[in-house]
Amino acid sequence: MRTSRMTAQELVEACLAASTADAQITYVTEHAEANLRWAANSLTTNGAMRSRSVVVISFVDGGAGMAAGSVSRTGTPDVAELVAASERAARDAGPAEDAVPLVAEAPPGAGDWSADPAETSIEVFAEFAPALGQAFGEARDRGELLFGFAEHSMSTTYLGSSTGLRLRTDQPTGRVELNGKSPDFSRSVWSGTSTRDFRDVSVAALAADVEKKMGWSQRRIDLPAGRYETLLPPSAVSDLMIYLYWTMEARDADEGRNVFARAGGGNRIGDRLAELPLTLRSDPAYAGLEAAPFQVVPASSGSASVFDNGLAAPAIDWITDGVLTNLVRPRSWALTQTAPATVAVDNLILEDRSAAVDPAEMVAATERGLLLTTLWYIREVDPQTLLLTGLTRDGVFLVENGEVTGAVNNFRFNESPVDLLGRTVQASRTERTLPREWNDWFTRTAMPMLRVPDFNMSSVSPAS
Repeated sequence: MRTSRMTAQELVEACLAASTADAQITYVTEHAEANLRWAANSLTTNGAMRSRSVVVISFVDGGAGMAAGSVSRTGTPDVAELVAASERAARDAGPAEDAVPLVAEAPPGAGDWSADPAETSIEVFAEFAPALGQAFGEARDRGELLFGFAEHSMSTTYLGSSTGLRLRTDQPTGRVELNGKSPDFSRSVWSGTSTRDFRDVSVAALAADVEKKMGWSQRRIDLPAGRYETLLPPSAVSDLMIYLYWTMEARDADEGRNVFARAGGGNRIGDRLAELPLTLRSDPAYAGLEAAPFQVVPASSGSASVFDNGLAAPAIDWITDGVLTNLVRPRSWALTQTAPATVAVDNLILEDRSAAVDPAEMVAATERGLLLTTLWYIREVDPQTLLLTGLTRDGVFLVENGEVTGAVNNFRFNESPVDLLGRTVQASRTERTLPREWNDWFTRTAMPMLRVPDFNMSSVSPAS
């Protein structure tokens, strides 16, 4: 059978059948995407695309221990060549330090292996596009410009293993970013949202948010660098918490290489990180943020192991009521530490379950402070403290006596999200949000607004 005519399931079976290694895992991901892009109140492009990726991981025991070799291809690969390349990579790699027995028991939520891959098309924007056209007209009447994009994708992954696993997971992902700008580009604001299917996206609400912020930005106020009481909206909080999440590797902590290492040895599990009862968690079944319920790993790292492909990824608390309770720990490292294996999930939720206010109420209760929109160009300065630097973007607003009184200049900030949690004095209700900085890689987040009494704006930024 020609590879180009194989279904994803047939391709998985063909790769497994061609194996001469001690064991093999193959997974195929079918990806469909549709998108719209617009600029200056006009739709500029729309399109749809499809792609396929194939990953073969071979496991070879050369006598000194099990080795793993991973090779990936796109499109329609030659099965024999791909499997042979994977086996060569395993033989050349030497024994893997993360070697453990492959997963043999199917996890909950394994999916319908026999079903066709999930699809999307430009039709996903059937209601979105006309509403966008109306927003263009309204912005034009106000003398403002709208820029942005909308994307929707469906990825279906079929994972098969020589242990007998046959798993399938579907992942819908959608996002919208809407920028408002003045004709001279001196003012710029942003609004955005994530979605699974675009049925819950309100263009009118996004456009109203942009219109409101454009109104706020008509008055310009210059402020110096310094520490300010700051309201971090959910989008900005998500970008900081995602970076924190990406550093939660148990091995790095146990070996003293990250912010979760305990002075004198070991990790900080059990330490209080926040005075508020903040809980940071992941849950593959969280409504609106559903994610794969098992591991799909192309290459081993400190946070995941190819040997753990197919391992169940249950809901887990990382921080519970302000206390660090878990770090990401593959099975191999868990065995060396006599600690439980913990699996990263592709979503993240921060909440204060006792919080009853919404973000607007937090603004109204602010005597004098800054209200941010988004953060960008976030970079790590010090892994031991997780000190990050970055810039504010598309709207920093001054709040006085509960009212937004104007837009201030942009700043560079220096903050550690771990330290910031400890200084947070108020959190709003949690709401689904779109990270601005990291949404090419991570879109499924729900966050509150946070009030920080002394956010460090380390210098004024010339960015506009």
